[in-house]
Amino acid sequence: MKYKKSEAKEYARENFRGVWAATMTPFDDSLAMDEAAYRRNLRHWAQTLKLGGLFVSGKQGEFFSMSVAERMRSFELAVEEADGHCGIVSSCSDTNLDVVLALARHSQNVGADYIVVHSPVLHFGADTDETIYEYYRYLSEQLDIGIALWNHPDCGYVMSPELCARIAELPNIVAIKYSVDRALYKRLTEMAGDKIIVSTASEEEWLDNVIELGWRLYLCSTPPFLLQTAVDQRINGYTQLAFEGKHAEARAMRDSLNPARQAFKQSRPKGKPQAHSKYWMELLGQTGGPVRRPLLQLTEAEKQATREALARSGLRLS
Repeated sequence: MKYKKSEAKEYARENFRGVWAATMTPFDDSLAMDEAAYRRNLRHWAQTLKLGGLFVSGKQGEFFSMSVAERMRSFELAVEEADGHCGIVSSCSDTNLDVVLALARHSQNVGADYIVVHSPVLHFGADTDETIYEYYRYLSEQLDIGIALWNHPDCGYVMSPELCARIAELPNIVAIKYSVDRALYKRLTEMAGDKIIVSTASEEEWLDNVIELGWRLYLCSTPPFLLQTAVDQRINGYTQLAFEGKHAEARAMRDSLNPARQAFKQSRPKGKPQAHSKYWMELLGQTGGPVRRPLLQLTEAEKQATREALARSGLRLS
């Protein structure tokens, strides 16, 4: 590790910043993980797009269909290819705590910068706040690496800003991907922004949060590599302008991406976000490949609609 447990918050404050993307996992036609393609994608994201970091094997990366060994291998590949170019936060979420700890310790051992752990699924929901606090307190006790929380309504509940602020007091809790309404993440930023780096997955809200809330971390989803190319990096561009205090220029550049955002959303079939994103990646020259069950592949008609959407998106490909 690059820091001691007692230094985790300080290290993250200095280094956990910029535009971080949630990686997708390429599978080949046999549905095995395509390591060569994954390495190519990683190099594109880290070196060509110069992203601040990568969020490895989360929901976009189909972790739920991957074995523990595959998830560990994805961490190793990401750390190897990102070395010297960008940071790595490995997604260690699982319903089994032993798996979470095994993934987290592997992350520590192979050199990931941080881990992210989704709030646990609680099937009966009794004493939710105390259960969640104890869950993260135990993880903090067992691990040295910096831990990012992740909360999303998918797990059946939303953590309150007050609960998040309480968890933020733990020594190596460094950040949160807080996929909630703006009022909640704004309140948490105001309550505990000095103890935990607050972020959310919405690229469309990112600029306003830099300007109005002082954020320096976008953590994270797929737009950084789906709405950017080697010759068209407007998300990076408006982020840098905002960091420099050039807010009007940043807003103009952010808004210029609206046709691309709309084209992407309008062509995405209901219930097929990963398959759609992977095909869009293919059209940009990256490797997506098929999705694994239980996810569904795109139909030929859906692929045609996606090609037409990209053509009208305004993204520059060369």
